[in-house]
Amino acid sequence: MFDKLDDIVVRLEEILKELNDPSVVNDQPKFKKLMKEQNDLAPIVEAYKAYKQAKQDVEDSLMILDTENDDEMRELAKEELNDAKSRIEELENTMKILLLPKDENDDKNVVVEIRAGAGGDEAALFAAELYRLYSMYAEKKRWKTEMISVNENGLGGFKEVTFMINGHGAYSRLKYESGTHRVQRIPVTESGGRIHTSTATVAIMPEAEDVDVDINMNDCKFDVFRASGNGGQCVNTTDSAVRLTHLPTGIVISCQDEKSQLKNKDKALKVLRAKLYELELQKKQDEEAALRRSQVGTGDRSEKIRTYNFPQGRVTDHRIKLTTHRLEQVLNGEIDELIDGCVAADQAAKLANVNE
Repeated sequence: MFDKLDDIVVRLEEILKELNDPSVVNDQPKFKKLMKEQNDLAPIVEAYKAYKQAKQDVEDSLMILDTENDDEMRELAKEELNDAKSRIEELENTMKILLLPKDENDDKNVVVEIRAGAGGDEAALFAAELYRLYSMYAEKKRWKTEMISVNENGLGGFKEVTFMINGHGAYSRLKYESGTHRVQRIPVTESGGRIHTSTATVAIMPEAEDVDVDINMNDCKFDVFRASGNGGQCVNTTDSAVRLTHLPTGIVISCQDEKSQLKNKDKALKVLRAKLYELELQKKQDEEAALRRSQVGTGDRSEKIRTYNFPQGRVTDHRIKLTTHRLEQVLNGEIDELIDGCVAADQAAKLANVNE
């Protein structure tokens, strides 16, 4: 591990020299690539430097204990020794995590699909609440949310909604939200006061660039139609909505949020590109793809990653066995505690595989 860390220190020094080269500054693609590599390596080098300092502190403390007769100085040296040893242990673990292979999609924007599952209108209302949850989470992170399409049920619920979240690192956080979410509560339409269980599925897909997926436009069929539902006068009275059908895969995407037919077409292509990229990832990473399919599932009640229980005011993530009684805050987008738990569990599993 330490040979690799020494190599990373050297590489970061090389990058910093290149970034000061005027010819590199003028070459924007290369400059951006080097900046990204610098951002990836800098935390590793910082942790490694702190580790080496802690090792030096241990040696200095041991020297004082060997040569110093003053009781007060010896006591201070013992405290410093214990503190340095504790920092060494923490930093070793930190460096192991930082050296884990990084998901190449972590820095990307995401396309989010939420679909009502089992539970009829109540499931659609829950899907709308999940949309609000992720929109508020994005706002807290200063990320931009962009609607693609929505199919409403007439009661304020969403049968299906697709939207984009644009922000650096969005996928690294939100990828753990893919799966079936279950809600337990008394629906507003329930006169008998019985608790119902409903579900909605969430799919998180990294946005794909042109270089990631090459779309043959001859494989795409575009239909235009008049938008329906809520919207301005232009949205609802012109044929601005677009339905894109990808003939080889049968993927169908509708987009009607924009007044401009061209903008709707562009958004539909973004979603198609993300879906095709996701299919490609599934081919390359069979195990991960199997996990993703099992998480998203079909919207059946028995397939769940998280439960939102209103009578008890709790949220439980079944993958990491974490329960919080902060339901209202979670629904308002405060989900970092849940995501952090998933990140920690993911890192622990990867470390275990490395150590085997």
